[in-house]
This record gives sequence, C-alpha cells and structure tokens, in this order.
Amino acid sequence: MPIHYGDRIYIYIDDGRDYILTVQEGKQFSTHRGNIMHDEIAGKNYGENVLTTKGNKVYLLPVGIIENIYHMRRCSQIVYPKDLGFILLMLDIREGNRVIDVGLGSGSMSAAMARLVGNTGMVYAYERREDMISLATQNLIVWKLIDRVTIQQRDIEVGFDEKEIDAIFLDVPQPWDYLKQCWDALAGGGRLGIVSPTAGQVMEVLRSLNKLPFIIIEVWENMFRQYKPDPYTFRPYDRMVAHTTYMIFARKVNDI
Repeated sequence: MPIHYGDRIYIYIDDGRDYILTVQEGKQFSTHRGNIMHDEIAGKNYGENVLTTKGNKVYLLPVGIIENIYHMRRCSQIVYPKDLGFILLMLDIREGNRVIDVGLGSGSMSAAMARLVGNTGMVYAYERREDMISLATQNLIVWKLIDRVTIQQRDIEVGFDEKEIDAIFLDVPQPWDYLKQCWDALAGGGRLGIVSPTAGQVMEVLRSLNKLPFIIIEVWENMFRQYKPDPYTFRPYDRMVAHTTYMIFARKVNDI
C-alpha cells in the first residue's frame, strides 16, 4: 500500500529508535541519525525503507495501537499494554458492545475498547478533569476513534446515564465507592473490571464487592518479561516491568 502526504506512519530506524510522524510535502524530520526527508517517504510502500542524511535505514510501517500508546501525549499513568490486553479479554469486549470506561486519562483504554466495539458499539467515557478530557479527545481524534467514544465530564458518584451495559472498567482512586453505581448500570451477567495499584485498595474493593450481587470475583497480577532476540546470546533483558497493578474482575447477577 503506497504512503501519501497526510498519512500518519510509524518509522523504525535500524539502531532501534522509533517515531511516529505525519508525512508532509517539503518537510524533514530530524533524528539522532540525521534527517529524514518526507518527500522521499511519499509514494513508498509500507515495509520499504528510506535513508537518513547520515545513511541509516528507516523502515516505513503502519501505526498500530501499541505504537500509539507508547508514543501518545499523556498527562497521567496509563494501563500498561501487558495488562490492557488481558483486561479487554476478561471483559469480553467485542463488536456491538456498549461499554463504560471510568477514568478516561489520556484515552488509551477508551481507544482499545473503541477498536473492539466497532462501528455498531459505543464506549461511554467518564472523567472529572477537563485537562484530561481535552488531551484524550485530541488523541482519539488522531487515532480516528473519536466517533466511537462519548465523553462526559462528571463524577460518577451520581451514577451513569446508560443502562444494560455489557462491561465497565474502573480506574479511579477509590473504586469501592462506585460499585453500586456499576451494578445499576450493568446488564445481567455484565462484566466489571477494576485496577488498583496497592494491596490495601484491593482488599477494600473485595469487601465491598462481597456486599453486592457480584459473583466470579477474581484478582490477577501480570508478571511479564521480555527477552533479547539474539540467537547467539538469547537471555532476558536486564530490567523488567514487574508489578504495575492488581486487576479485579466480577460478574453481575440479579440476586438482590
């Protein structure tokens, strides 16, 4: 597929550095390995390469959700991709679902949900801070997912406007304060996912969940380690992202 002016692409330099840029006529992009001329990119196909002014190869690739998350503008802690994928599976988000994302942040979770619900579903995002809504909206526009996300600025203490929701994701400091509101909004059998960084928060969530009609309550932690892709010195990287958050899941039932 050829690359055109105006396309947003992922570029990977042969020394391992990477960037995202929008191809513009007559422009150049400066890197530690020299400049990349936009006019040399336009007309190339994805998977091909161009050279920097210092002779390094630059590979031209489509932008995926992982690249968007790692390179996005953000003003808050994000759910790490190692946890994000597991959360989406545990919430069983799919085409046509109506889901709620509480604690919009920079928009990465809403974006991941929006990709899965498709054109027939909808993500309803709730966020109290205006600055986060502004940044997340910009990111969702760039990622061309804004049409699948409805954003409200308000505290969810008063509950949600939506009912019969398929799944809810909570990323807030005191999630136990909002579990009844989540139960009210979920459809029967609907799925709830919560992230909490500390054990004390998890225990408080569990105590509160046990007071409501939720079943199949589970707590998970992902330990994820990357390896060096060298066939001669294959071994783990010296550093790893270990604990990032605890993930709590539950299903709504109607046994009041």
